[in-house]
Order: sequence, then structure tokens, then C-alpha cells
Amino acid sequence: MTWKSRGEQSSRSVVSQKWALFLCLASFCAGMLFTNRMWAIPEPKELARTTAMEAETLNVVSEGCNSRILQEKEVKRDTKIIYQEVSKTHNAIQTLDKTISNLEMELAAARAAHESIRNGAPVSEDLKRAESESRGKRRYLMVIGINTAFSSRKRRDSVRATWMPQGEKRRKLEEEKGIVVRFVIGHSATSGGILDRAIEAEDNKHGDFLRLDHVEGYLELSAKTKTYFVTAVKLWDADFYVKVDDDVHVNIGTLGETLVRHRPKPRIYIGCMKSGPVLSQKGVRYHEPEYWKFGETGNKYFRHATGQLYAISKDLATYISNNQQVLHKYANEDVSLGAWFIGIDAEHIDDRRLCCGTPPDCEWKAQAGNACVASFDWSCSGICRSADRIKEVHRRCGEGEKALWNASF
Repeated sequence: MTWKSRGEQSSRSVVSQKWALFLCLASFCAGMLFTNRMWAIPEPKELARTTAMEAETLNVVSEGCNSRILQEKEVKRDTKIIYQEVSKTHNAIQTLDKTISNLEMELAAARAAHESIRNGAPVSEDLKRAESESRGKRRYLMVIGINTAFSSRKRRDSVRATWMPQGEKRRKLEEEKGIVVRFVIGHSATSGGILDRAIEAEDNKHGDFLRLDHVEGYLELSAKTKTYFVTAVKLWDADFYVKVDDDVHVNIGTLGETLVRHRPKPRIYIGCMKSGPVLSQKGVRYHEPEYWKFGETGNKYFRHATGQLYAISKDLATYISNNQQVLHKYANEDVSLGAWFIGIDAEHIDDRRLCCGTPPDCEWKAQAGNACVASFDWSCSGICRSADRIKEVHRRCGEGEKALWNASF
């Protein structure tokens, strides 16, 4: 091959390489142009469509949630309305219940007066006063009946000297605070005898007795308790009726504040609830002759308030008055009272402030701001040697005279 032919061949090769490079660039540009047109990233129509569908779905779900929320609000509102209606109905029932109790009480008083007149028995001044005032007589907060005996003159004097207001203060207590306090006693087996005359003389001096149509006797405490409630309901229209023994110290103001908290409730039975053993052995204190009614030997009584102090609402006192002829009496009066309420819808309230011990127990509680309603010694079922010791108990555990007169009932 000659140098000329080699030069021509080399020239062709150079030309072809340039064209090849050009063609490559042209092809690349054409490819980019073709790719941009044919494979251009589509507009997010599908995504937009999907988003719209999801938005619609979310809207439906949201509407569903809103519907449930509205339904829940409607239910809550309906529940609130129903609750208000139930409350109104409950209040109406309570008002009706109190009205019925008032009518029953007035009916019981009228029956008693009618029976006394029909039998030719003299009608007491208190009963006459209750009869004449039955339509418009005032309402009291509570009647406190202090159970006492012919032989308990010293105990009564010690109570008068401590927690029981006397004279004008006692009348003021009734008029301003609506609290009636009386010693409760019947008559002796020989009516009009020396024992009865002694009580009449004491009553003429102090004017603080409630005399019952009842023959006194320790084994007759259940009958006396029943007669007390029957008589008290006839004489005084009160929210509560209290029974307390004459060897127990009482803070009247604290008792009133305690009972007021339960005034809106019906059928209240409040005290220190206990359930002691049924004693079948003869000769022991608190022997229960009808022990066999309480099951096997060693059984306990049903829950009932201890006898030193307890209170019942007016409707329960009226219940006793209306059913006095058929209410069974057990040997122990606190058991009898508990038995009368065990079969009815009565609310048992156990308040341990109604059974504090004597100092230092009641004193410590008073210092801690938890003043006691009543104080006594469990070992003596009252304050041991109360005629001598109750002044000391009153000095250390008494609420103070100002507490009573400043109390708001």
C-alpha cells in the first residue's frame, strides 16, 4: 500500500468518527426528546382522584364520628334529664312520706284522746295541749327523754347540774332551738303512793318530767320505752325522738348537729350498733328468756343500738305508736327496739360518737376536734358512780354552754 492510499484511508476514518460522534449526540438528543414526550411523568390525576376519594371517605368517617359524638351528647343530655326527673320524684316521695307521717301522728293522738275520754280516764294537760295545737303546732328538732327511776333522785340532780338546762334556759332551749328535754318516768304499783308523791313534788319544783301511763319496774323497760315513744309523739311534733339513760353525759349541741345531718332521710335509727350474745343461762344479767327464738345456743342478736342512747326519726316513732299493740317486747329494751325495726325499711346508722368512754377517752377526742355526743363507762353500762363523777366528766368533756346556744340547727 502506498503512503497516499494510507492517507486517504486515514482521512475517511477521521470523517466517519466525527459523524459517528455527531450521530451519537443527535441520537441522544432525540432520545431525550422522545423520552420526555412519551414517558413524561403523568400529572397526579390518579393521586388527586385517590386523595379526593380518601377525603370523601374521611369525610364520611368524620360525619360518622360526629354522629356518634352527637348521639353521645344526646344520651348524656337525656341521662341528665332523667336523673333530674328521678331526683324530683324522690323529693316528692319524701315530702309525701313526711305528710303521711304527720297525718298518722295526728290520727294516733286523736285516737288516744278518744280512748281516754271513752274509758272515762282523765286527759293530761299535755295531751289536751297537744290536741288543741294539733293543727298548727310548732315543729321541734328533737325530744330527749331521760329514762329514770324513783330511786335515782341524786342522778337527776347531777344531770340538772351539768348538761341539762334548767328553768328559763330550758324554756329558751325549746323555743329557740326546738329541743325538748324531760325525765321520763311512770308510776308505782300503788298509784298515788309515797313514791308518786315524791316525783310530783320534784316535778312541781323543776317542771322537767314526762309522766307515763306505765308501771315502773326493771323488767318492764321494753314496755316503758314503747310507751315513751307513743306518748312523746302525741305531745310533740319533732324530727327525732331520743332516749338516754340518767347516768350518761350528753352534749346536746353536738347531738343536735349530728341528727340534723340525717333530717332529710326517712326512717332513721341511729346509735352505737352492736350484736351481743344471746344469754340463755338464768340468773345472769341480761338473761334472754326467749333465747330459743334466736337459733342455736351461743348465737348473737341481730344488729341493734346500745341502750344508753339512741335516736329514731319521727316516722319510726309514729310506726311504734300505730303498731304498739302488736310489737313484741323482749327482756332487754334495746333488743326490743331493734326487733321492731328489723323487718321494715329502716336505715341503721352506726355513730361511735354516741358511745364514747369517760375521760380520758372523750377528752382526747374533744381535743382532736371530734367532740363526743355521749360519754359513759361500758363496764357499768353508764358512768360508774355517775352522781359523783358526772361533774368531772362534764368539766373535761362538755361542749360548753356557748356551743349549744351558738349551734345552728
